[in-house]
Amino acid sequence: MTSKAIDQILKSQRAFFRSGATLPVSFRINSLKKLYATVKKYEDEVADALKTDLGKSNFEGFMCETGLVLSEISYMIRHTRRFAREKTVHTPLAQFSSRSYKKPCPYGNVLIMSPWNYPFLLTIDPLADAIAAGNTAIVKPSAYSPATSAVIEKIVTECFPPEYVAVVTGGREENAALLEKKFDFVFFTGSQNVGREVLRHTAETLTPAVLELGGKSPCIVDETANLRLAAKRIVFGKFLNCGQTCVAPDYIICQKHVMYALLKKICEEIGSQYGRHPLNNPDYGKIINEKHFDRLCKLIRKDKTFFGGQTNRDTLQIAPTVMHDVTWFDACMQEEIFGPILPILTYDDFDEVYDMLADRPKPLALYLFSSDRARIREVTARCSYGGGCINDTIIHLATSEMGFGGVGESGMGAYHGKEGFDVFSHTKSIVDKKTWMDLPMRYQPYDRGLYGKLLHLFLR
Repeated sequence: MTSKAIDQILKSQRAFFRSGATLPVSFRINSLKKLYATVKKYEDEVADALKTDLGKSNFEGFMCETGLVLSEISYMIRHTRRFAREKTVHTPLAQFSSRSYKKPCPYGNVLIMSPWNYPFLLTIDPLADAIAAGNTAIVKPSAYSPATSAVIEKIVTECFPPEYVAVVTGGREENAALLEKKFDFVFFTGSQNVGREVLRHTAETLTPAVLELGGKSPCIVDETANLRLAAKRIVFGKFLNCGQTCVAPDYIICQKHVMYALLKKICEEIGSQYGRHPLNNPDYGKIINEKHFDRLCKLIRKDKTFFGGQTNRDTLQIAPTVMHDVTWFDACMQEEIFGPILPILTYDDFDEVYDMLADRPKPLALYLFSSDRARIREVTARCSYGGGCINDTIIHLATSEMGFGGVGESGMGAYHGKEGFDVFSHTKSIVDKKTWMDLPMRYQPYDRGLYGKLLHLFLR
C-alpha cells in the first residue's frame, strides 16, 4: 500500500472518530460481538494459515492463538460496560462543594503492529482491547506470516468498514510509511531492535506507545525443585512453537548438583512429548524462514550439544536441542535465541544467580522451579522482569485477569483484560464544581486571619 493510500485511510478514520460514532459503549460491544462471530466463522482458515506459516497443528493453533483470542474478546464483551464507567473519587474538603471523578476516554486513531511468531493472537488481542476502549485502528500484521495476514485482512474487512478498522499488509516499506504518520497511540509487538525504531518515530511526534518486546528469559531450577515436573513444564514452554515464543525460557540456570538429573529428565520429556524423531512429528512446527533457520543453526555448538541438534533445511526444522557446559561467552548467550535451543548454565550458591542477572537486560519473563517458599518470595521481590511463573512456564500470559508486558529493555506498558482497556484509554481527571457555593479564601486580596486558619486546616 502506498503512503498516499495510508493517508486516505487515516483521514477517513480521524473523521469517523471525531463524529463520535465509537464512543457509545453499545457500539463497542456490538463491534466485539461481530469480531467474535467472524473469528469463529473463519476458525478453520486461521488454523490452515498458521499451519502454512509456522507448521502449527490445529490443536496448538487453537490452544495458543484462536482460543485465546476468543477468550479475550468474550472477556471484553462482558466487562467493557463496567470498564468504561466514570469512577467517582474522594473530593478534598478544600474543594467543597464538587464531585471529582475519573473518566476513561479513547485515544482516537491507533496503530497496531504485530509480529510473525503468534501472528493471529498478537494482532487480534490488542485490536479487541482497542475496540473496547472506543478507538479506530489501523492494523499492520507481519509480512513474514503472509497466510495468516491474509486471513486477518479477510476477517477485519468483513467485520468493519476501513474508516473504523483497516488492515495494511506489506513489508518494510509499509512499516516505514506508517511510522512516518501521526497517530494518537502506537502499540508494537516485536523485536527490541525494531522497537527502538518505533520509539524514535513516536518520540518525534510525542505519541504515546506501548512496546511489547522480548529478551533472554531465564529459567531457574534449584535443588528443592520437583525435577520431573520441572522438566515436563520446561520442555512444554521452551519448544512450543519451536521456541519462537517471546516468553519461552531462553536458558536454564540450574543448581550444579542437580544438573545431570535435570538433563536426563528433560531429554526423557522431549522424547515423551515429541517422539524419538521430532522432525517426523506432524505436530512439531518449523522455523519461520531461512534467515532465522541459518541464524539458529550458527548458535548450536556440536561439542556442547547434549541432546538433539538435528536439522532439515528443506523443511526449515530444528529438533529440540539441549546444550550443556555453556558459558556467558557462548554465541547462544549473546542474543535472544527464539528457537528450539536450550542452553544450561549452573551455579553453586544461589546468591550467584542474583549476580548473574543483576547487570543483564531485564527479561520479559522469569521462571523459578523451587519448593523453598522463602526463596520464591525473595526471587520475586529482588529480580526485575515483566512477569513469570513459579513451578511452570509461559502460562501467566494466558489470562485476561492479569496484565502482560515487559519492563526496561523487554518493553513498556501492559495489556490483556482491564489493563488492555486502560492502555488504549486516556483517563481524564475531572472536578465538577457546583455553583451554589464559592469559598472566597483562594482569591486575592488574601485574608490571613480566619481564611488562613481554614487553609491550614484543609491542607494538612
